[in-house]
Amino acid sequence: MRIIGDVHGKMDDYLSIASEAEMSIQIGDLGFDYSRLKRLNPKKHKFIGGNHDNYDLYEDCPHAMGHWGLINDEMQLKRKEKFWFMRGAFSINAADFIVEYIAQTRGWFYTLMVLGTALFDKPPFKMCLCHGVVLDEDNQKLSKRLSNYPSPNEVFDRNGADALRWFLVSSPILKGGNLSIDRHGTEIAKSARKALIPLWNAFNFFCLYANADGIKASVDTSSEDVLDRYILAKMQELLEELTFLMNNNDIVGACKKVEVFLEILNNWYIRRSRTRFWGGEGQKEAFDTLYTVLTVLCRATAPLMPLITEHIYRSLTNEESVHLTDWPDAKKLKADHELVATMDKVRDICSVAKAIREEKGLRNRLPLASMTVAGEGLSQLQDFFGLIEDEVNIKEIRLVDDLSEYAERFLYIFTPKVGKRLGKHMKAVIAASKTNDWEIMSDGKLCIAEQILDIGEFEERLLPKEGMSGGAMPDNTAIVILDTDTTPELEREGISRDFVRFIQSYRKEKDLNVSDRINLTFNTDSDDIDKALEEHATYIKEQVLAVSMEKAHESNGQTEKIGKGSVSFEISKV
Repeated sequence: MRIIGDVHGKMDDYLSIASEAEMSIQIGDLGFDYSRLKRLNPKKHKFIGGNHDNYDLYEDCPHAMGHWGLINDEMQLKRKEKFWFMRGAFSINAADFIVEYIAQTRGWFYTLMVLGTALFDKPPFKMCLCHGVVLDEDNQKLSKRLSNYPSPNEVFDRNGADALRWFLVSSPILKGGNLSIDRHGTEIAKSARKALIPLWNAFNFFCLYANADGIKASVDTSSEDVLDRYILAKMQELLEELTFLMNNNDIVGACKKVEVFLEILNNWYIRRSRTRFWGGEGQKEAFDTLYTVLTVLCRATAPLMPLITEHIYRSLTNEESVHLTDWPDAKKLKADHELVATMDKVRDICSVAKAIREEKGLRNRLPLASMTVAGEGLSQLQDFFGLIEDEVNIKEIRLVDDLSEYAERFLYIFTPKVGKRLGKHMKAVIAASKTNDWEIMSDGKLCIAEQILDIGEFEERLLPKEGMSGGAMPDNTAIVILDTDTTPELEREGISRDFVRFIQSYRKEKDLNVSDRINLTFNTDSDDIDKALEEHATYIKEQVLAVSMEKAHESNGQTEKIGKGSVSFEISKV
């Protein structure tokens, strides 16, 4: 559509207007005296880039792309158009948001604001989103001329369109920062591991075990199991957060919340509930809970990864499309902030304990005698002792209110935040922090070396006392101490757990179904291993679904090393 306006006050004396068919409207519907519209005479006027036979406000004007944000609402409803450049013809209709990259700050955003203000004394848009620039590995802007980017079709074939989408929408580029992408797209593949693959793994786990046992799951939030209640309450909190973030166009923040939730779903809820999914008590409730979470999660994340959520949702529900459903209502899931806070603390304790194990070179399957958690207000953890003991693989938990016996406090100054402000006083502040010559005031601020530090410029941290194997909680309100001394009994139990892991991996290699029963034979060159497998034979058989477990006279099948010895074993389907 080409409409000619009064440019620099110079008009030719004849009319030029698009055909009615081209405009899809009746000429009489324009609402103003179109006979005033004139065409520039190309013989009299020269344009940048050469002579043009008309002036195209839609294609040639640098800010013409913004015209749609200035169309009258009522006229839109009547499927009629008016033109923003005709002053006084109508009232402005501000766009909900506009988006472009940072170079358009002056070229589009500012120009639109000037036009809207000058012509109508109103803003042309309600919100402006400004993203950064996509660069190659040499920090050059991606361009067709340089072909310095991976082929989109190759990325789609190799990683999927959702992987590329997630790579972009979860990156700093949506916060105005720049984003580098290599020619081979390796970072795109890495981004898929944060959300797409975890979501698919949860869905695949559900299908695998539900199909194996013929479970028909449904949406149900009535389970009383503590892990079911926790993940449903966590889902409820996620929905509230996503609703707020998406409404405020914080897409990066929404992606981060989804990644954290998927980590909890896979590596806490599903892993801690495996025995129930395998046919234990509360199996139906576990499947219904996971089904509920997956279907709600697909609806909430469909704008962020539309293709994988479409496949999963349709597979689970047999409905037409996840994109035809309503945004999930958080109020339909029961909130339980107290349970979520307590379980999150349980997860933090387990995470710290595992980090201590890794630091001391103690494998997770080796049982330890005890663990001490020191800090105030930890009594609510007693209801979760069994879960913690199983997760951390310890025999006993002790809660202690007094931190002084197990930890020392020290002050950590965020020097990048305060260094420039404090200047020459920074040296004295650092010295005072090392001698504990400081005080936390009633308003939470820090008084140190006659200087005042605001909240966020410092942090009190905990360190385990010398000779103790421990680590502080993320919020530095408590400390975890592990008893790292082992006994022969604990070592043998650890051997049996390692043996179970080897057999489970071997089952997968032989493509056995998760419910298939097996016969197990083994042979070992170590007396310690032999004694360990004999003592814990019942546990081993239960874990690997073995009908029989016998010692062979000769080495056979798979061979694995455990400690200072090795064990050979073979399995056969019953």
